[in-house]
Amino acid sequence: MAPAVVNAWWVQLAAVIAMTVGTAWLMDLTMRAFSGELRRPRRRRRGRRRPGRGTARRPVPVAEPQRRSVQVIAADLRRLRRELALVPTGSAAHRAGVLAAYEDVLVEAADSLEVPHRLRQACAGEERELERLRLAAALADTGLVISDPQDRG
Repeated sequence: MAPAVVNAWWVQLAAVIAMTVGTAWLMDLTMRAFSGELRRPRRRRRGRRRPGRGTARRPVPVAEPQRRSVQVIAADLRRLRRELALVPTGSAAHRAGVLAAYEDVLVEAADSLEVPHRLRQACAGEERELERLRLAAALADTGLVISDPQDRG
């Protein structure tokens, strides 16, 4: 190209626009490649039937959630009760976390043994503490060993 054509303002403007568009396209392509949005389209295999055309779709079996055994729940209750006794003056956040875990396991034990409770509906404070104690006593009445054998005696 002649120097007069390259120095023309419209050629320089077109080159700047082309570089800007090319840079934006390259950045978009790079971002899609790193984020996982850039995927090659899959080719369809010949002879493969599409679902719903001449074949009945089989229902996908839904797995029921596995319940933990009562022995494991009781062991967790004993462990959390022991940990609650060890952190009476510790960190408030740690105590609140252990107490929430203890309540969750209490509710799980009550549900598995079909013991009625109102622990989730009880307000925080004295009412919740009383419901927690009542539920622990009701679970002990069903035969669930909540306290450690070392604590008795």
